[in-house]
Amino acid sequence: MGQLTATRDFAASAEDVWNLASDPNNFEKWLTLHQKWKGDIPAELSVGTQLTEVISMMGMPNTITWTVDDYDAPKTLSISGTGMAGVQVAISLAATPTDSGSTFDLSCSFEGQMIVGALGKAIEKQGAAELESSLENFAALLGQA
Repeated sequence: MGQLTATRDFAASAEDVWNLASDPNNFEKWLTLHQKWKGDIPAELSVGTQLTEVISMMGMPNTITWTVDDYDAPKTLSISGTGMAGVQVAISLAATPTDSGSTFDLSCSFEGQMIVGALGKAIEKQGAAELESSLENFAALLGQA
């Protein structure tokens, strides 16, 4: 199983970070793995909400039906789902207030029979780069690039 985490501090409030990060309508603007949504995006997320997304890793698209596992506004959001070939993916984000603004944590885990050995290592390396690129995009969207 691969586990990746990226963290960035912002001068913006945790609420502003949360509002931007937790809105699925914004994923295409900052989350580099996101390709498109399939079907309608719910107006509001809550535990148990499902939504289907096409993500891409290393040029390989994968359709994942996500389930919201944890939703504690304005702090944390965790989603998980299973894609093609039984690949299981989980993404979590958290906005935490600090004295100078906030900290944004973005993490992802993945596992599956096909994600082992050299392929697993390559996906882990690419995934780390994707998380960092996503945080760069997020900073720009937040006006703090």
